[in-house]
Amino acid sequence: MMSEGLFYDTVRQGLWIAVITSVPILSVALIAGLAVGLFQALTSIQEMTLTFVPKLAAIVIVFWISMGFMTQTLVNYFTTTLIPLISGGV
Repeated sequence: MMSEGLFYDTVRQGLWIAVITSVPILSVALIAGLAVGLFQALTSIQEMTLTFVPKLAAIVIVFWISMGFMTQTLVNYFTTTLIPLISGGV
């Protein structure tokens, strides 16, 4: 039986992994959105696709670059934390 402290520690660690793996994509989306919004405010161009396409392109590029880091982080979490808990090795 898993103790309450171990359960909450595992959930906390899983949430921290989720934050770490999502920060690169979310920060680039924020920066791209601010840059496009500033460009639209300065030029008075109010085209909806102008906000969507650059953000999507930046997100895809950063996802492609950081995919190895994200995969390694998640695999490490599963192999060192979750699989031993499921198999009862803790």
